[in-house]
Amino acid sequence: MTATTATATERTITPGARPPKTEIRQPKALPAPNGDFYQLADVQRELSPRSFASRRRFLGSAGAAAAALAPLTALADAVIKLPLAAGGPDERPITTAFPQKGALILQRTRPPLLETPFEVFDRGVFTPNDQFYVRWHWAAIPTEVNVDTFRLTVRGHVNSARSLSLDDILAMPRVEMAAVNQCSGNSRGYFQPRVAGAEWSHGAMGNALWAGVRLRDVLDRAGVKSGAVQVRFKGLEDPVVAGAPHFMRSLDIDHARDGEVIIAYAMNGEQMPLFNGFPIRLIVPGWYSTYWVKMLNDIEVLDHPDTGFWMTVHYLVPDNHFANVKPGESVKMVPITRLLPRSFMTNIKVGDRLQAGSPTLARGIAFGGYTGVSRVDFSNDGGKSWQQTQLGPDEGKYGFRRWQITFTVPGRGDHVLMVRCTNSNGEAQPDTPNWNPGGFMRNVTEQTAVTVA
Repeated sequence: MTATTATATERTITPGARPPKTEIRQPKALPAPNGDFYQLADVQRELSPRSFASRRRFLGSAGAAAAALAPLTALADAVIKLPLAAGGPDERPITTAFPQKGALILQRTRPPLLETPFEVFDRGVFTPNDQFYVRWHWAAIPTEVNVDTFRLTVRGHVNSARSLSLDDILAMPRVEMAAVNQCSGNSRGYFQPRVAGAEWSHGAMGNALWAGVRLRDVLDRAGVKSGAVQVRFKGLEDPVVAGAPHFMRSLDIDHARDGEVIIAYAMNGEQMPLFNGFPIRLIVPGWYSTYWVKMLNDIEVLDHPDTGFWMTVHYLVPDNHFANVKPGESVKMVPITRLLPRSFMTNIKVGDRLQAGSPTLARGIAFGGYTGVSRVDFSNDGGKSWQQTQLGPDEGKYGFRRWQITFTVPGRGDHVLMVRCTNSNGEAQPDTPNWNPGGFMRNVTEQTAVTVA
């Protein structure tokens, strides 16, 4: 089979506007970076239960023998220099080699870690699917999903175990929710001292309109027994070596049944891309994406706390609000959970030159973390004074909120612009950055140095 090259379909979403239900746009065959192929259905159909059931293989491999991992230079179309903290490499290639994905910053090939270029966030409140960031834990990711045989298992401390088909899931009551998906290590590249891990800039996040079914409704199909403590989730990605722990995350039973956690099958009005979790993924609004298990195929209700590796060893942070500790200090560590408020300027970047005395528009995005955005304030003098910005439409408390302000810088020279979000619980971004050995949960008030001439 001859493979065609993946091309980026640029899609601009009007700020504040919800993505419409659009027809599925699928190339016939696309190369994977490891030499395999992803064969995608040649269909044009709106999202509906039938859109799954009508295809024996919506996603599949072309059956080609696996080749060696493509060298980094083969994936690179260009190189970008990220404004990371001093002490490490700051250049990254831009790649379009991943199926269903446009131009993204390549952080790692296996497992794929792809970062959204920051200018994408200036185009609208919802992040386009083809430029939504990608983060996996293990490199063994399925290259085919048979939608006829795929099953979501619900088992454990339940009255009756269930094996649900995609048709079963699509027949359940549909819900929609705008929510930010942010990697725990987003902005890790700005930690000082530097820490190990993917050296993300600010693009390991995205906002989408997710559609699916309530987790609570799925659990009710099996009947949760009295005494249930947590619910554990696993997807189709597998460890690459024998004995390594499967990636699994757990939520307390009350959280799992609160009616806000959903199992999504659609993303911005389309079936979600393979690399973002097709056919279904968990959506835990207001929490870091480590809980948003992709390619979800197993739900286990537990009558005891989850003591697995991914809950007790990895993704731990200092037991304080901003996950902050001094390097070398020993403190109590707990699992990472809720997002914190953040805000960014999207149309002015570090090093830009502005004109003195002329009105200048600044705009960007903010999110309140585990709750909504109350206000966003802007400073053009390094934090000495602040002005309240104008907020865009509210698409839901867990999503991005647009902001903008027109300002004038009075004098020439170097200036520092700052933007600060306060959420609806009155919690504002701090003035100083946190530090922890995992490089998690950065939410400092960001600074943008510009020159005024």
